[in-house]
Amino acid sequence: MSGAAPVPSALDRAVDWLRAGGIVAYPTDTFYGLAVDPRQEAAVQALFDLKGRDPAMAVPLIAASRAQAEACLGRFDRATARLADAFWPGPLSVVVDAPVLVSGLVHGGRRSVAVRVPASAPACALAERFGFPVTATSANRTGAPPVRRAADLDAVGRDARVFVLDAGETAGGAPSTIVDARMTPAQLVRTGAIAWDRVLTFLEG
Repeated sequence: MSGAAPVPSALDRAVDWLRAGGIVAYPTDTFYGLAVDPRQEAAVQALFDLKGRDPAMAVPLIAASRAQAEACLGRFDRATARLADAFWPGPLSVVVDAPVLVSGLVHGGRRSVAVRVPASAPACALAERFGFPVTATSANRTGAPPVRRAADLDAVGRDARVFVLDAGETAGGAPSTIVDARMTPAQLVRTGAIAWDRVLTFLEG
């Protein structure tokens, strides 16, 4: 996994911030992201307000492990489980049914949510210590470029609602590929770092 482990005291503060309904800027395996507790509607609304994000746009989640994702979001179907085992940790998000405890703002009323386990030690540590998957939208205003360093968070990082978990520079790169394998054939939701042909070849193999 990439990224330096965050200082334990900073990780504890980040978790307390999430539990209190705050927003945490944290490093993923690509860019810095913004985490909130997806079960707290007010926190999710604050996230949308901070980013200036269209409320119709769903927000993906990251989990510490497949075990955490299934424990919190529900058991995966066979095809989704195979994808998770093959591509996690890494830049593949799978679509699963959203449990009722996840705010409808997270999925824009679609009743499904994309989740992945990233190849990022800090991101996984945050989700593990928090005890539930967290949101993983890029840490920038909508339309602005994503950032690889905490020092470049600018207005987002200075916002009083945001706690910055600085664990060094991230690698950058393409976003995760999002796949919905709950149906046959599986559907490509978003093009990303893992080629769709590679996913299809695996599912058909």
